Parts: sequence; structure tokens; C-alpha cells
Amino acid sequence: MSAPEDVDPVTLEVLRHAFEGVAEEMGATLIRGAYSPNVTERQDCSTALFDIDGRMVAQAEHIPVHLGAMPEAVAAVRDRDPVPGDVFVLNDPFTGGTHLPDVTLVSPLARNGDVLGYAVSRAHHADVGGATPGSMPAGAREIYEEGLRIPPTRLVAGGERREDVFDLLFANARNPAERRADLAAQLAANRRADERVAALIDDYGRDRIERGFDAVIGYSRDRMTAAIDDLPDGTYEAADVLEGDGVTEADVPIRTAVTVDGGSLTVDFAGTADQVAGNLNAPLAVAKSAVYFVVRCVTDPEIPPNHGCYEPVTVRVPEGSLLDPNPPAAVVGGNVETSQRVTDVVLAAFAEAVPDRVAAGSQGTMNNLTIGSRGGGSGGTADRGNGDASGPFTYYETIGGGFGGRPGADGMDGVQVGMTNTLNTPVEALEAAYPLEVERYAFRPGSGGAGRHRGGLGLERSVRTLVDATVSLLTERRRHPPAGLAGGDSGARGENLIDGEPVPAKTTRDVPAGTTVTVRTPGGGGYGDPADRDPDATAADRDDGKLEE
Repeated sequence: MSAPEDVDPVTLEVLRHAFEGVAEEMGATLIRGAYSPNVTERQDCSTALFDIDGRMVAQAEHIPVHLGAMPEAVAAVRDRDPVPGDVFVLNDPFTGGTHLPDVTLVSPLARNGDVLGYAVSRAHHADVGGATPGSMPAGAREIYEEGLRIPPTRLVAGGERREDVFDLLFANARNPAERRADLAAQLAANRRADERVAALIDDYGRDRIERGFDAVIGYSRDRMTAAIDDLPDGTYEAADVLEGDGVTEADVPIRTAVTVDGGSLTVDFAGTADQVAGNLNAPLAVAKSAVYFVVRCVTDPEIPPNHGCYEPVTVRVPEGSLLDPNPPAAVVGGNVETSQRVTDVVLAAFAEAVPDRVAAGSQGTMNNLTIGSRGGGSGGTADRGNGDASGPFTYYETIGGGFGGRPGADGMDGVQVGMTNTLNTPVEALEAAYPLEVERYAFRPGSGGAGRHRGGLGLERSVRTLVDATVSLLTERRRHPPAGLAGGDSGARGENLIDGEPVPAKTTRDVPAGTTVTVRTPGGGGYGDPADRDPDATAADRDDGKLEE
């Protein structure tokens, strides 16, 4: 692709990498400066750079569900007339957010008093209030149960911190010191973007930087248009279900029709269920994130990810549906679980169009596990130095599983898939930070579906509480396994247990000290007829199944 006439190809590449470097440096600042293991270890955070019109220019390679939804946050802030020196905070899923634990900071980037762009950081805070520790209640029916809801609000106004707003935020968190440190790290990340963009302006001049913003967006748009044009024209349909909404066990259908027409693509979710009583409703921005992620996967993942990638893609969702709910719908599970099913459905539709580019079904869930205390702790057996048994804590984890078998290779074992890109919490870090003990962390032998290329293995993670605690589980693929493709077998279903007894996929319950919570994650589906598998394949199912940390 050629660069715009006023930006030569060499300058385009230099500026593109410079902009991406700003976003990556923001992310590094956030991860190094945070306090909670959820950010420092799992890296459940994202950073990006936007231009004056609210178009994403560059993003760090962080969390797909965060990044695709960030433009909505910037648009919501731009409606509030931001000025230099402001920093806005928000988490409202109906005004630019995804779900309440994902707290976003948006800062105008200014030069000589003029706004020329925005820095954005988003981090999953392990508690923002609500009915249960960790703010991930399984049975929530309204968003008010899920935590403090923050519309776009000036956290810093014209360079002056609004201490009343800080106080309000921390008064609604069970562990305010941790929240304070993580929020300070986000502020530092946004400041770093301001410093780095200022340095780029000193080197290249403001006019060239702003033309560079336009150029990199146009470059990605042209490449994406060409990549979509290479897909076979037509309409491709698929459907799948969620396994209940946390209130009832009834399956919740999601349907899509993907239409390729030359260099443009439309993804229509007509026929998807209406919004539900439980918390699996997903804001429209989340549904869009899932679609954008899939489109990049099946076209050219090397296209620089920015606003230009999304311009040729139209997403249509019925208002008031599961994927565009009206307030005060509960949504905390929509961000983490419904987003995964949207990913699965759109991938399944593309498998009809380009079967050689799509893997079999991956685990299709984030396996959300939250364990926390409701107050000042209650003693128990925490005398081994694990965390602080006397104070409140909230541990949050998404647990990897099997990646689907691929057209040319086996699926990967024990990885995050789809809309999450986090790491795990190392056992040592987990036990140092929380009154918890990891009893087992291993692969699940035989959990990958058979095929010419087998599905990846799921994981088993068992955690014992050392104090009385509240456990919340938000999981999927416990009834319907990840599907095989092209004749491959399905992967194994997941399973949740408390003290060895199976519990529902979506569960919140108080447990005494000494309770063991076990999450067995799904394996990936197999790809191709198992009879065609090479008998000498080196990635055969493992008998030992050990992944000890």
C-alpha cells in the first residue's frame, strides 16, 4: 500500500512505530507502577493513543475486549469538552465503558494549550464495590449490584487533582490502598504519553505528527479493505448459545450473518436473544470489540491495529438485545463471557467462507474466578504468611484452557483465547499477596478433542482459602463443549468444584476457611478427521498432565 501523498513511505513507517512505541511505553509504565497482582502479574490492562477526532492511532498489544471498546470511552469524554490538564475517569458500560471493574482514564494531549489527541489507559480493578468482593457477582440482575458506576468525570481538572472524586472512588472499594496504587499507575501511564508525544512534536513538528496520525490510519484502512476484498463474497451464518444467564439455566442464543461485499464487511446479529435478567448482557462496544478481533484474525493480523482497521466493517445489533442492552441491565459477565461467545460465533461464520484460516473451537470462556473477603477478615488458618489475613482482599483470575486444533497444527495447551490476553498469576505471587494456597495447577490429560490436529489441553487449578471468603465463578462451556471442525471431535467440557462437589457454571457463595475451589477448564476442539492424524505426531496427548509452578 502506498502512503498518502504528503507523507512518504519512510516517514510513515518511522511515525507508525513511534506512535506504537508511545502506547507500549504507557503499558510498561502502568504494569511496573501498579500494586495489584491483577495488573503487575496478569497484566489485565490496556493502553492506546488517539487523535483529536477520537480515532485510535496506536494501541499496545494488550486485551482485545478493552481495545476495541476504547473509542466509545474517548467519544464519551469528548462530549464533556475536555481541556488541557484534565483527566477523566469512567467505567459506566452505558457511557463508554465495558464492565464496572474496568476503570478507564482519558487524558487530552495538548501542545501550547491546544488539544491534539488523547491518551487512554484501562485496567481491571479487582474491586469497585457492589454486592460481592471482586465486583463479579454471578447472580446480579441490575448493574447497581455490580459496583460503583462512574460516568465520565473529571478526576483531574486543569492540572488540579479533585480529591473529593478520589475520596468517592476509594470509599466504595473494599481494598482502597490497592485501588489508589493502581489508579496512580494509570495516571503515570497517561502522563508518559503526554511526555512522549511532546518529544515527538519537538522532533518532527506538530503538523507532521498530525499528518502522521492521518497517514497511519489511512494505511491500515487501505490494507484492511484489500484484505476483505480477497475474501469470497457472500453471506455466511452461524449460531451458538450461552449456558444460562446466572438467573436461569436456559440457553441464550446468539446468531450472526457475516456478509462480504467487495472491500466491505457487515456483521449482523439479528435473531440474537433479547437482553436477559442476569449479567451476561454485553454493551455494544464489547460486541464490536469481538467482531473487530475476529476480522483481524481471519484477514491479516499484521495490519497495524488502529481506527483504519475498523472503517470497512459494519456491526449491526438489535437495540435492547443481549448485545446492546438498555440500562440498568447487569453486564459484568457480558464483557468476559458473552464476548467470548460472540468471538466463537463470528469465527464459525468465517469458517464457511475461509475454512483454511479458522481453528476449531477453543475453550470459549475466561473461567472467571474471584475470591475475596467481605470485611476485616475472620482469622482461619492463615498463619503461614500468605497475604494479610486480617484485612480485606480480592483475588481475581481468568484461567487459560485449550486452543482449537488448527488447519496446519495442533491447538495450544493451557492458553488464554479470544477476547482476553492476560497472563496467569504465578503461584508464588498469589500466595504472597492473598490468604490463599494453590494445591494443584496442571494440564488436563486427554481434554483436547481428537483430530488430524488435536485440540489443546485444558487446565486444572485448585485454590484453598485460608480465611472465610466469598467465591464467585463466571464460566461457560460446562454443558456445550468446544466444537471440532472439519470432522474433528469436540474438546472436553469444563467443570467447577467446591470441596470436590460440582457447582453451577455461574455461582456465588460464602465458604469457610479451608475450602478448596477447583476450576477445570475446557479443552480445544480437534481439527480434521482423527483417522488422518500422523501416528508420529510429536504433540500427542500427555499422560502426566503436570504444569507445576
